[in-house]
Amino acid sequence: MQPLPAITPSPVARRRNHRGLRWALALAVLGAGVGAAPAAHAAASPYERGPAPTVTSIEASRGVFAIAQSTVAASSVTGFRGGTIYYPTSTAEGTFGAVAISPGYTATQSSVAWLGPRLASQGFVVITIDTLSRYDQPASRGTQLLAALDYLTNTSGVRTRIDRNRLAVMGHSMGGGGSLSAANSRPQLQAAIPLTGWHSVKNWSGVRVPTLVIGAENDSVAPVASHSEPFYTSLPSTLDKAYLELNNASHSAPTSSNVAVAKYSISWLKRFVDDDTRYEQFLCPAPQASTIQEYRDTCPHA
Repeated sequence: MQPLPAITPSPVARRRNHRGLRWALALAVLGAGVGAAPAAHAAASPYERGPAPTVTSIEASRGVFAIAQSTVAASSVTGFRGGTIYYPTSTAEGTFGAVAISPGYTATQSSVAWLGPRLASQGFVVITIDTLSRYDQPASRGTQLLAALDYLTNTSGVRTRIDRNRLAVMGHSMGGGGSLSAANSRPQLQAAIPLTGWHSVKNWSGVRVPTLVIGAENDSVAPVASHSEPFYTSLPSTLDKAYLELNNASHSAPTSSNVAVAKYSISWLKRFVDDDTRYEQFLCPAPQASTIQEYRDTCPHA
């Protein structure tokens, strides 16, 4: 018999509770005085996974978790065309959040495959998907991302490793547009990351999911002026959101190993899927680096 799932607070309540706890911890540190001996770290979130992060750890090609992968045959699922699951092999620290990732127009999951082991080894269950048709539009890709998450949490062989309350979507190009569509239709998601996203819809004022929009300075397929920037500015001003523009990068930048894409995607997922405030340092204040052309945000995060 499977154990009953733990009752968890709503996503909004969790974010509010952890914000208050973060302030309480900060005040406690200040009240202790500069000369006080450092205390052992007390987890601010029950979903912290892995050791305290460093720049080196989030820029590394692999995180601390040993991982495995399994193939999802198209014939075994409905709503998307199969894919590949990457997952930590040990659940000694507890269950994990899950992320579904869609490729772009005419592409297959191979174009986003590098993100699978990169994210999974940091403490996530990840599925990269093939879409029903390589020509599917963003809205369809969004529906397929949600179908992949439903498969992960309800049917897959790794479902017991996943906390179904901590789910996220990502995608490249039309898959990135699909991640916005998915976030718009399922506000229970914890994070969305469109990577050089393309979508004919520019207004996403209805989204309630913390969203990191990643654009590329030299993108001629989905120019930031007509895609990533209006996506970001249309998101509610009260939302936890950020806009990262990759310096001197093209539309295809997120389709191969990219330190900046990985670093800030990991930080965003850790911060909002895991409520892990240890990663706040990489997002607020706004990061500055040679790989970043522009960064906007709504710091401090709630």
